[in-house]
Amino acid sequence: MNTQLQRMKRLLEVGRTLNTITELRDALLLILDAASELTNSLGASILDPEPDEQNLRFLVNTPELQMLQTLLIPIDESIAGLAFRNKETVVVNDIRNAPRHSRLADELSGIFTYSVVACPILFRGEALGILEVINKANGANYTGEDVMLLETLAAHAAIAIQNAHLQQQLEETREEAKRLDKMKTDFIAITSHELRTPLGLILGHSTFLRELVSEEYHEQLDTIIRNAMRLKEIIDSMTRLHNVQSGVASVRRRTVSVRKLILDSLAAVRKDAESKGVTLGFDIENSDLMIEGDAEKIGVSILNILQNGVAFTERGGYVFVTAEEVPGYVKIAIKDNGIGIPAKDLPHIFERFYQVESHLTRKHGGMGLGLSVAKMNIELMGGRIWAESTEGQGSTFTILLPLDADQARAADKVFIN
Repeated sequence: MNTQLQRMKRLLEVGRTLNTITELRDALLLILDAASELTNSLGASILDPEPDEQNLRFLVNTPELQMLQTLLIPIDESIAGLAFRNKETVVVNDIRNAPRHSRLADELSGIFTYSVVACPILFRGEALGILEVINKANGANYTGEDVMLLETLAAHAAIAIQNAHLQQQLEETREEAKRLDKMKTDFIAITSHELRTPLGLILGHSTFLRELVSEEYHEQLDTIIRNAMRLKEIIDSMTRLHNVQSGVASVRRRTVSVRKLILDSLAAVRKDAESKGVTLGFDIENSDLMIEGDAEKIGVSILNILQNGVAFTERGGYVFVTAEEVPGYVKIAIKDNGIGIPAKDLPHIFERFYQVESHLTRKHGGMGLGLSVAKMNIELMGGRIWAESTEGQGSTFTILLPLDADQARAADKVFIN
């Protein structure tokens, strides 16, 4: 490797090979081999700082210097430390002129160091470590070309080290996300289980008392029963989420009328719609349209979206449901002219507990579970659900469900609206 062209080819080869290596140690060893070879050095090392930045430790070495792996080099008393502190390459061609040279490595390795180049590994101005070569062959001096080659290899090392750091941070973030998700799932399971029994007693006794007390107390008991039922809906939603996520939920398919599913859901929200002055409507292309699916899960999904539409539509607005058969599927669309969903929130509305409104300023009820339950139910049956919205103009939620079990199994992963 004597000619400049050969050196450049070797550098290019190193760069290409690094793109195929996933393990940091393998990448750094490749860089060290190239550093030692291209500068005609006895050996090469990469050092990185201890957390307190008082010492440098040998991260990887070429085989000739492997015995240094456990050695710590004082940053303030070494050539490598000088390069690290100043973030500049240090070249020493006669070690006798370098009073900061640490003899610890020489004593441990039995190799007398007479020349050295310490090149900082820099990433965005931060020193991540040092690339060092020692003892150029035949007692020759290190040249400016050697320094250029080493600084190029140090740049490759910086990218490899930084990528490894980022990968580690990503893994830690994923683990933390898993831990938090498990805590959330456990919370749902425990809360729904522990609240169900006392809530059942409240509902049972309130209903019983209503039959016994005089009519003047009916309004108060109706308030208790109505709010207890609201809590029951929340607990049921939490339970459904937990069942799907834990794999307990199953699909009980039977042939059901799409018209009946829609009309039953509309009937369930009619009282709330009337109290808000919101008009409900529907248009079903084929009144005899049937689907093979889980009636309860489909009904809950439609109901949750309808409740959402009524809640976020102002007085005088409307919520309209359409249903039609498309090849292999039933397409149900629920459209409103309510307040709409901000563009920044639209990708997240099917996430558990996601609230479009701030909890400090929100005017509408709910825990952010209804749409999550709808999505999980629909996808459990091999269907898809999505939303389109313009803030201030309203929203359209579309459900696409396979007509039967065979279609569900054969469903393609790509759906066209």
